[in-house]
Amino acid sequence: MAPPSAIDTYASTYTDGHDSAGTATLEPGLTKKQASTIQFPSPPQYADKYAEREYQKGRLALAFRIFAKFGFDEGVAGHITLRDPVEPTSFWVNPFGVAWPLLKASDLILVNKDGKVVEGGPVRLLNTAAYMIHHAVHTARPEINCVAHSHSIYGRAFCTLGRNIDTITQDSCAFHNDIALYSSFRGIVLAEDEGIAIAAALGGKKAALLQNHGLLTCGQSIESAVFWFMSLEKCCHAQLLADAAAGGRGGVTVKIDDKDAAYTYQSVGTEKAGWFSAKPTFDIMESESGVDYKW
Repeated sequence: MAPPSAIDTYASTYTDGHDSAGTATLEPGLTKKQASTIQFPSPPQYADKYAEREYQKGRLALAFRIFAKFGFDEGVAGHITLRDPVEPTSFWVNPFGVAWPLLKASDLILVNKDGKVVEGGPVRLLNTAAYMIHHAVHTARPEINCVAHSHSIYGRAFCTLGRNIDTITQDSCAFHNDIALYSSFRGIVLAEDEGIAIAAALGGKKAALLQNHGLLTCGQSIESAVFWFMSLEKCCHAQLLADAAAGGRGGVTVKIDDKDAAYTYQSVGTEKAGWFSAKPTFDIMESESGVDYKW
């Protein structure tokens, strides 16, 4: 039997030029008309904010295990925060020094707007930098529910160049006009003004390159913030390789036309695309973890 893509009526649908792009998924790049006929999964909705809190804490625990699996942990550095559904001025974060591969929802700590740990697991140590950066972003961006930052190797390497990424691949189109460069480094972020400066540089975008530091991404969902981080790390890796290869031949990489990048962004750069693209990774980690990640 032929694979589904070979017999799918959408696979052979011809579109002339830049037909209106769908925003439901990364692949196969359906038009809005085509996408409207397909029922895609969507995040669960909760009337009970306490039930939503428990679900989201489980997703945050999975996010840390995913980051660990991809090698994004570096000692005790890095943090992912979730805006609390019950008290939106507070956020959940990993306790300082607890290993990400072992992290459970019950280990997470709740930090209020004043930087005080008010609830959580047995280890209630707060990374000061986590509060300074994430509190500033959550405050400046009320629509954002998750912020992710770690010292991943390729992101860290690219952030030493003092420049933004080029739009040279389809994946990098997800960040077209949606990524900031914070061109400053003043050491570990232990002061409020540094966190505010990072949030200001981020503006309304979903990602930032923190010079001499690393990557930062955010999203309306944990899943989208995590996927944008994974994708941006790979974009940095791809560009480091491509620039080195092009330079070795005495040339430069081929950039995607602005109009083409903007068109592609409509399919690969939306919140819905980020959430849906992360789903397989979260499904795998949930299967690998069993119920261990909850308690």
